[in-house]
Amino acid sequence: MKHLLKSTALAAALTVGTFAAHAETWDVSIPWGPSEFHTIDAQNFAAAVLEATDGELELIIHPAGALGVRPNETVRALEDGVVPMGETAAFLNVGDVPLLGLDGLPFLIQSEEDLDRFFALIRPVWAEALEERNQKLLYAVPWPTQLIYTKKEVNTLDDLKGVPIRTLDAITTTMADSLGMLPLILGSGDIVPALATGKLESVMTSGTTAVAQKYWEFMDYGYVTDHIISLNIMSVNMDYWNDLDPETQKTVEDLALKMEPEFWEVAAAEHETRIAELEANGMTIEEPSEELLATMRAATADMEGALIERAGPKAAEVLEAFHAGE
Repeated sequence: MKHLLKSTALAAALTVGTFAAHAETWDVSIPWGPSEFHTIDAQNFAAAVLEATDGELELIIHPAGALGVRPNETVRALEDGVVPMGETAAFLNVGDVPLLGLDGLPFLIQSEEDLDRFFALIRPVWAEALEERNQKLLYAVPWPTQLIYTKKEVNTLDDLKGVPIRTLDAITTTMADSLGMLPLILGSGDIVPALATGKLESVMTSGTTAVAQKYWEFMDYGYVTDHIISLNIMSVNMDYWNDLDPETQKTVEDLALKMEPEFWEVAAAEHETRIAELEANGMTIEEPSEELLATMRAATADMEGALIERAGPKAAEVLEAFHAGE
C-alpha cells in the first residue's frame, strides 16, 4: 500500500511538474498608474488570457513603470527582449519608429469619427512597422483628449508667458514654446514631484492622469484644447510570441481583437467621467479662448509635412487617405 501511495504521489508530482514546465509567465511593463483605465484594461486582458489558456500563459502587470521602462523606451525594450510585453503611447516612440508619431500630430484627430477612420488606416501599418522591430501588436486603445492645466486663470496669451509646463514630446514642446511658455518634457511619474516643488505650474495631459494624480491639490484650471487624441499600443516581443504554440497564439490574438472594442468603450466614457471628478474637486474646466487655439494651430501647422518627410511614403499614404475622408 505504501508503494502504491508513493507511486501515486510521484505521478501527481510529475504531472504538476510537466504543467509548470510548459506554463509561461510574462512580465508586462505599464507606465501608467494602477488606477488609470489603461492599466485596468491590461489587468482584465491578463485575467482573460489566464482563463482562456487554462493557466498556460500568465501575464504579470507591473504598473507605474515598476520595471524601469519609460514610455519612450518601450519599443526598444520590447525589441531587445528587456521585457516580454509592454504598453506605451505610440507617438512617444516616434524616435524609434517615425510612423508611430502620426496620431501625435496636433489637431489631426478632432472627433470619435476621425479616430475610427484614422485607426482603420494606421493599424495594419503600425503592425507591420512593429514586426520589423521584433514585436507583435496585440491591441491599441485611445486616450481621452488633452487639456492644459494651470494654476492661474488664462484669459489671454500673456497669461501663459513664462509659465513652466509639462509637455509630452518634441511636438508639444514646440507648441508650448510658441505660446511663450517654458516647456519641460516629463514622464507621467515625474509630474507630481515637479508640481510639488514648484518646478511646474502647468501640465499637458488627459483628464485620466489629472484625476489619478489629484491635480486639484496643485492647480485650479483646466482648458480643453483637444490638441491631441492619441493611442496606446500593447505589444509583445516576437521571440516570446514565437515560443507559444499556435493554439495559444490564436487564443491570445483572438482575445485581443475581441476585447479591443470593449476597451475603446471604456475610453469613450473616460473623458466626461474624469472631467466631472475634477470639477467635483473644485477645478474649473472650460474651453480655451479662440486666440489661444488659433496660436496653437498656427504653431503646429507645418509639423505634418516634417513628419511625412521623416516617416516616409507610408505616412503620406495614410494621411492622404485620412484627409480624403477614407
